[in-house]
Amino acid sequence: MDIKEILDLLPHRYPMILVDRVEITEPGKKCWGIKNVTINEPFFQGHYPGFPIMPGVLIVESMAQVGAVLLLSTPPYVGKAPLIGGIDEVKFRRPVVPGDQLKTDIDVLWVRNGIGKCKAVGTVDGEVVASFFMTFVIKDLGT
Repeated sequence: MDIKEILDLLPHRYPMILVDRVEITEPGKKCWGIKNVTINEPFFQGHYPGFPIMPGVLIVESMAQVGAVLLLSTPPYVGKAPLIGGIDEVKFRRPVVPGDQLKTDIDVLWVRNGIGKCKAVGTVDGEVVASFFMTFVIKDLGT
């Protein structure tokens, strides 16, 4: 999926859209996505001047958005909003900096009635930069 298709699925908009491309390898189960990290990101103005690194919370958010695209492309969740219910076992291995391409692999472990759990692993150039397990909730917009 290109950015237009992603924007058709996700409720996020600038400056909170943190995924550029997604490839679904198994509908509702597995995908990978990328975030091209550039010095033009607004958060680099303050994190940190002279030593720009992507904030860990935004790495997690970017990775979560990849999973959200996978889920929101699957009936019956089209047109709904993803919420993070919990994040477990978060590990950061190295900083993500301008020029990096953050690749996220998502594996959905289970989903029942709009609640589920997935595993996310983020890499740059094949090196793990972050990983976690996420519990999520899919809600109707406006509720």
